[in-house]
Amino acid sequence: MSETLSLVWLRRDLRLHDNAALYHALRSGRPVLPLFIFDRIILDDLEDRHDRRVEFIVQEINRLRDELAQMGTALIVRYGKPIDVWKELAEQYNIGDVFTNHDYEVYAKDRDKAVGELLAERGIGFHTSKDQAIFERDEVLSGSKSPYTVFTPYSRNWHGKLNAFYLKSYPTKQYFRQFYKTGALSVPTLDEMNFRPVGEPFPARTVADKLLSKYDETRDFPALPHSTSQLSIHLRFGTISIRELARQAKKADDRTFLNELCWRDFYFQVLDHFPHVEKHSFRRDYDHIRWRNKENEFEAWCRGETGYPLVDAGMRQLNTIGWMHNRVRMITASFLCKHLLIDWRWGEAYFGKKLRDYDLSANNGGWQWAAGSGTDAAPYFRVFNPTLQAQKFDPKGEYIRHWIPELNSLNYPQPIVEHAMARQRAIDTYKKGLTKD
Repeated sequence: MSETLSLVWLRRDLRLHDNAALYHALRSGRPVLPLFIFDRIILDDLEDRHDRRVEFIVQEINRLRDELAQMGTALIVRYGKPIDVWKELAEQYNIGDVFTNHDYEVYAKDRDKAVGELLAERGIGFHTSKDQAIFERDEVLSGSKSPYTVFTPYSRNWHGKLNAFYLKSYPTKQYFRQFYKTGALSVPTLDEMNFRPVGEPFPARTVADKLLSKYDETRDFPALPHSTSQLSIHLRFGTISIRELARQAKKADDRTFLNELCWRDFYFQVLDHFPHVEKHSFRRDYDHIRWRNKENEFEAWCRGETGYPLVDAGMRQLNTIGWMHNRVRMITASFLCKHLLIDWRWGEAYFGKKLRDYDLSANNGGWQWAAGSGTDAAPYFRVFNPTLQAQKFDPKGEYIRHWIPELNSLNYPQPIVEHAMARQRAIDTYKKGLTKD
């Protein structure tokens, strides 16, 4: 191909509207082709061949392919290791520049560094932009110009900066004429990548204003229908714009929902500034906790057979539909770390396998919060009582009965541990682990 192109590398931004990288590519002055890579470095590590995330991506990639075909252009889709794919693309296409959006995980930053160096060797520009966060990296800093490690002052600063400039959409549509004209290209199927469909519908990519108006009242009650937006999978893969969603919440005057988006930005910047959290406690002294790590108890927790109904209901919801209500995520995580004294990394990894909306920064942040080892974390002596939590947030037992039909039968197990004893054991273990010699 002799004509020089700009390629836009889609990753966590599977949409054509309000996409920063696409906008800059379309304005580059060259014809544009979008690209998506099914990354084998990630996919080959997935144990479950019925992975909802891969199925969702294939669905959305096919949607994008159809949208682009209507404009007489195409989406390049490859299956392989990114560095190898880019070597092939550099031979196949005459590439002037590559545009993509920032990612904050250690693997992603290392990958982008390697790809950028490869492209530079071939005289190809590599440009990245902010897109999946409203504020990132060094945009919200403390008075001493250091990253925040406590959410409350971060959120105060975040809300204070949130104005129309940061929420403005990128007007990509008015430049769609810049797409390179070509016929549709093939997309790898699930079967070709050795995955199998689950076949369940995914949540809608919109949220009703009515939900936002009552979000503060309903979000903690897992039995209520439509009590949460369930937009997390769309935010994770960028099929919706974070700016558009924030504008909608701001218009609805819903600070509670906006705070959820603020937490998301907060965990992005924590991961970006403190990459050690991927493998270690944010507070390094918490790596000295002596976990019990009983495999039989961990397996009972995974199956939803601890004898604590709200914990078990949450785990069964996760195992069945690949999603769990956020309040219940906190309770199940706390139970594993505090009641069973099992390393939070075990639970984080299990959630990472099962959650359709898995996002490393938020998952890691949530687990370290529950374990007490993270930024702005729950103190180690705060131990959720699952029974009281159930009485407060599932007072009629509707959520529990839905996921545990055998609740009142002999088939339901007795509690795996007694709460008062487990609570004191956790406090004693944490105190000992955190005591300075």
